[in-house]
Amino acid sequence: MRAGIACLIIGYLFSQFFRSFLAVLTPVLELELGAGKQDLASASGWWFLAFGATQLPVGVALDRIGPRRTTAALLALAAVGAAGFAMAQEPLHIKLAMVLIGSGCAPVLVATYFILAREFPPVLFGTLASVTIGLGSLGDMAASLPFSLAAETWGWRASLMTVAGMTLVMALAVLVVVRDPPPMGRGTGGSVLSVLAIRPLWPVLALMVVCYAPPAALRGLWLGPYFHDVHGFGQAQIGKVGLAMGLALVAGSLIIGPLSRGMRSLKRTAALGNALMLLCLVGLWLLPAPGWLLAAALFVGVGLFGTTFPIITAHARGFIPPHLMGRGVTLVNLFGIVSVGIAQEVTGRLFDTAQTSGLTPGQGYSLVFACFALMVLVGLALYTFSRESPA
Repeated sequence: MRAGIACLIIGYLFSQFFRSFLAVLTPVLELELGAGKQDLASASGWWFLAFGATQLPVGVALDRIGPRRTTAALLALAAVGAAGFAMAQEPLHIKLAMVLIGSGCAPVLVATYFILAREFPPVLFGTLASVTIGLGSLGDMAASLPFSLAAETWGWRASLMTVAGMTLVMALAVLVVVRDPPPMGRGTGGSVLSVLAIRPLWPVLALMVVCYAPPAALRGLWLGPYFHDVHGFGQAQIGKVGLAMGLALVAGSLIIGPLSRGMRSLKRTAALGNALMLLCLVGLWLLPAPGWLLAAALFVGVGLFGTTFPIITAHARGFIPPHLMGRGVTLVNLFGIVSVGIAQEVTGRLFDTAQTSGLTPGQGYSLVFACFALMVLVGLALYTFSRESPA
């Protein structure tokens, strides 16, 4: 079972890579394919929307056929999407490829969570979940400076086609190595509606909706255009800032699990992390064109403090009965992921509107940061009504 978990964590590296690599390709995609900011925001948003739309069927599949075949089949689809992206000739091709990649990456993290929830004590779930995301976030780092250097050396198409081949190999490895937990013997009724009927979940889901959108959107898309337009950064410099934010995401994910155990409260840990992330977003909002070093530090802060996703999942997990675990964890994941796709579409249109209204790029990005800050503020306010998880 541990070998299977390790295999899934490696698979999660690819999921993190694919949600972040667009940022470093911003200049070349604009030049070669004529992809504007709205096109790239939509492409990133379509990835998250496809990822989210696949969550519910993935939850049913996890409960009924297990994580091994579910994850292997869809990872192979992600490989097909990556190959299609590498052959794209226009922005629409990018968007369609991102839909395939997003759907293909959908089961990897929740399959890992499914096994952790079924095979390990509840008290360890938050720590193990955060370690999973921390190690998987190395894929985010690979999508920054390493991928930008590979794209400059061998070309972005050849580099991405190589990643597609590696993803296909990973899908085969999951099929061979991962072992499904034993099926539940009874109490297997219920549906997603049964999970939604659990009232203590509602304020937890409110924070889940907003906790991941800022770091995912800033790292996966807005980091590249922002530093290109406001600070004149090239692809390699963007890659370096992306690497710093990726390192912050890894560090935050590895720290937050043990921190929650030290604080003896999932709720207080999640609230603290999101409050600190909110401060960083407010700084970016109120300073439309700060020096590049301060801007980079605030982006890194969003990455470091925006890693409460596994803690909020652990908070929600305590209210979900074992026979609904697959559908439950995928539903929680759905709330966290779909909001990223919606936020990308909204902020992309907001930025375009700002530009057509004659605002400077710095002012346009300020509106983007304001949108994310207000989202987090509302989610935090609703989260105060939650209660501690029973397990």
